[in-house]
Amino acid sequence: MKQFFIIALLLFSLFGCKGRKSDNVIGIIGDADDNNHTEQTSNKGNEPLAFIPALAPAMLPAEQKAEYLREHYWDKFDFADTTFVNQIDSTKMLTAFAVYATGYIPDSLAYKYMPRLMQRASTSKRMYTYFLMLAEGVLHDPNSPLRNDEKYIPVLESAVQSKWLDEYERMPYEYDLQIARQNRIGRTANDFTFTLASGRTGKLHQIKADYTLIFISNPGCPMCRDIKEQITSSPMMQELIERKELKVLVIYPDTDLEAWREHLQDYPASWINGYDADQRIEKERLYDLKAIPALYLLDKQKRVMAKDCTDVAHIEKLLAE
Repeated sequence: MKQFFIIALLLFSLFGCKGRKSDNVIGIIGDADDNNHTEQTSNKGNEPLAFIPALAPAMLPAEQKAEYLREHYWDKFDFADTTFVNQIDSTKMLTAFAVYATGYIPDSLAYKYMPRLMQRASTSKRMYTYFLMLAEGVLHDPNSPLRNDEKYIPVLESAVQSKWLDEYERMPYEYDLQIARQNRIGRTANDFTFTLASGRTGKLHQIKADYTLIFISNPGCPMCRDIKEQITSSPMMQELIERKELKVLVIYPDTDLEAWREHLQDYPASWINGYDADQRIEKERLYDLKAIPALYLLDKQKRVMAKDCTDVAHIEKLLAE
């Protein structure tokens, strides 16, 4: 979704990793019970149209306002008006979608509200595919800091059953759904075999530690280096590593072993540094490789605590709980 990259990058500095933006998103982008909010704006000259969400009653306490807006956020949006979609300011619409999906819909309620929204958008193919694009831009685009599979999965499930998409149009959504269903929060992470520089092999599930941090990386990747430095400069994480309560598994999923060997020294010797010799991770779609680097935090039973993340501060927060 190239048209959404710029806004995603603008939002990047404001938000953290997936599944934990709701504490900040409303206050930063704008509270949807603000007195300035109105209905869909009319077109003045050649200016793009804009949608501003419904207004929550001012006397409601914060939690009840959130409940109200979960139900009524889109009430003033005319889902039948495809001409509005053709003239709308998509950057502002993307922001409005982000506020709704990440500000008012917790993961626990995603299966209730995300399918309902997609159903409301099913008035026409034009409207439905427009909302699919919004959902992809906010919840799935590799460059979006608001990526969230738990909220995107219900959207994908809607797409693969939609009357507006033929079998060929459904195929990319079917693929994305298969990937998104892997390694969900609270579930056991997919196991895989890794090979060390010595030629020895091991398995993820054989790593014995209270916590395992999977670090999917590429040789010479600048962002990988930045994440490594954040981890090594974290006193708490270093203490856990020294006590062998936290083990870091750096895994290279690709085939350029010469480049991988050249960058072996980039990572601490106390970390497990391996590669996927058979490219099983990619071939069997065990992990989402769309965006690298990626961190997965697992508990002692190898259940996923954080998924496809780049926010070291969030990893620290989970380890401290």
